[in-house]
Amino acid sequence: MDFQQFLPSERLKPYIRHYYLFESDSDAAFTDTVFPSGDMEMIFNLGDGIWETTVNNQFHQTPPVELWGQITTPLSIRSRGKHTMLGIKFLTHSAAYFLDEEMGIFNNHVYDPYEVIGAPIKELHMRLLETKEIGSRIKLMESFLLKILISNERKRFKIDKVGNILTTIKVNATENNLRLVASKHNVTPRYLHKLINQHTGLSPKSYNKISRFQLSLKLLSRNDQALTAIAYHCGYFDQSHFIRDFKSFTGVIPSSYLDTITPVNKLLLQ
Repeated sequence: MDFQQFLPSERLKPYIRHYYLFESDSDAAFTDTVFPSGDMEMIFNLGDGIWETTVNNQFHQTPPVELWGQITTPLSIRSRGKHTMLGIKFLTHSAAYFLDEEMGIFNNHVYDPYEVIGAPIKELHMRLLETKEIGSRIKLMESFLLKILISNERKRFKIDKVGNILTTIKVNATENNLRLVASKHNVTPRYLHKLINQHTGLSPKSYNKISRFQLSLKLLSRNDQALTAIAYHCGYFDQSHFIRDFKSFTGVIPSSYLDTITPVNKLLLQ
């Protein structure tokens, strides 16, 4: 397995966390689990392999182009065959620039973006299949994204405001006082909740929990701190609170995580 990340152009840095290329030369079937990341993704399958995700505890094949909503609980996936996958990882608030629906409808599902964006997504997929060089493929995706971005300029004020609010929440991992955050941004707590949910698919509390969880994954992967130190660093009240949240997002307790980490999740932590 090989995983590479690529930074977006300056014009798209406020909206795209990174692009990535995942390649697997093995035909061996395997299962894995996807954890909440706080970000939505769009993935173009350019190989012959097949991916499946669970819906109501049953595996279903994903479409050739996948639109991943917010994942809020562990999601099982299954792979068969060799893969070449080119992905776009949006910033938490920025998928709303490129999609017209409220983000919550995509939560915990993998959608076909053709149903949301229409024919242009199929045309892009075909051009990516015809193009082999990674730099040229990224240029094709950026051209596609910029065209949508320009046409949706009217959304900018609200979505940028959401991004600024999320930054305030993330800067202080223990920030749970929505009234204080709302006052900093001159909105009511009720409107703040609505604004974030509409444009990210998450409540402010869920976003805060996932942000702390993602930080804890990075610290755990270093394997150089005690659990109590990681819990404190990530803003948890105590170690039991950390363990409870961590298990809800992974299905395992933190002390067992490094022994059970799967190949795909190990690549994502690099």
